[in-house]
Amino acid sequence: MSQTDSMNRMILANLVHRPIRSLISVIAIAVEVTLILVIVGFSLGMLNDSKQRQAGIGADVMVQPPGASALMGVSNAPVPIRVADVLRKLPHVQVVSPVIMQLSTTGTVEVLSGIDLDTYNQLGAPFRYIAGGPFTKPDDVIVDDYAASSQNLHVGSTITALNHEFQVCGIVEHGKGSRKFFPIQTLQDLLGAQGKASIFYVKADDPSNADLVAKEIRSVPGLQQYTVRSMREYLSMLTPESLPGLNKFIDVVVGVSMVIGFIVIFQAMYAAVMERTREIGILKSLGASKLYIVNLVLRETVLLAIIGAILGIIISFVASHAIVARFRTLPVVIQTNWIGYAIIIAIVGAILGAVYPAYKAAQKDPIDALAYE
Repeated sequence: MSQTDSMNRMILANLVHRPIRSLISVIAIAVEVTLILVIVGFSLGMLNDSKQRQAGIGADVMVQPPGASALMGVSNAPVPIRVADVLRKLPHVQVVSPVIMQLSTTGTVEVLSGIDLDTYNQLGAPFRYIAGGPFTKPDDVIVDDYAASSQNLHVGSTITALNHEFQVCGIVEHGKGSRKFFPIQTLQDLLGAQGKASIFYVKADDPSNADLVAKEIRSVPGLQQYTVRSMREYLSMLTPESLPGLNKFIDVVVGVSMVIGFIVIFQAMYAAVMERTREIGILKSLGASKLYIVNLVLRETVLLAIIGAILGIIISFVASHAIVARFRTLPVVIQTNWIGYAIIIAIVGAILGAVYPAYKAAQKDPIDALAYE
């Protein structure tokens, strides 16, 4: 039997001999990996979902007030709606649809959109109604199928938004901006923003003219300071690197997860080394080198980390499917590259936690170790 085989057998025997400690270490690594994959997956899922829904509107250019945030619904509605009439007169502009948006934190964080239904439908494919139909009165609301499913809504249901009651008149397929749509004038009145809008979606006569239209808008007197972006440019901005705070949030999640793995592995391996003092003395008396002892401890650690990482990946996929099944509006996207990152982070954190215990084991004097009780 080779030295490697004997070492592997010894490692497995050590793990089986201390099942509770091994299980705790594996679960801690699994929690670390799950924390990374689910929380980061939730963040990226929400970002990708927002990106897809904005693309589904069908606009080619977006016009917002000066200094407007890239996050929809964060800005208020300071722009006179008559700007739409100015935009409609420009060459290559086919449709202009004003929208007023409001971020709501009542019950759940969501963006409410007040739309002019006719022009909004002209931007791209019109709403596809699963049930009900368009607005018929000021207090109507249209919801998408995901919002309807997660909140158990149907045509005729009553919801409260901005301290006002609305009745669901239609349920549409998801993917066209917000999840809840209101008549624009109703939302303007509730926000005290009569005659104003948050954003103007512009449809060009040809998608290839989007940049040309954006340039024309910027040259209009009085609109030079407005935020004008082609939809292609806007969608390219929806990345973790370009959104304020998202990268730092992900870094914090990874950092906390790594600390969890480090502390648990450090405690487990340090305790294991102390318990195996006599065993280490026997190995050293038989000629085992310091490198052999370090290798033994680190291999055991890596095996625990790999088993924990695999368990964490399985739990993450189960958890993500359960979340999406229960809450259709909360997408969790577990990307392949983040699976790789999570495995590497788990193994590196575990190795760092085992370095000192491995060093302590290698430094033990064989005579003292053999006399240890």
